[in-house]
Amino acid sequence: MQRMGHDSVRAALIYQHSTAEADRKLADSMDDKIARSQTIQAAG
Repeated sequence: MQRMGHDSVRAALIYQHSTAEADRKLADSMDDKIARSQTIQAAG
């Protein structure tokens, strides 16, 4: 993990966790938008 440019394994793990959390929030937001769009299309 140090090859990724981080000073320590701990820093790399913290970065990976933060990135995974941000990815999850983005995916959840996209899921919500898709679900709302499908609901509107089904009603219309």
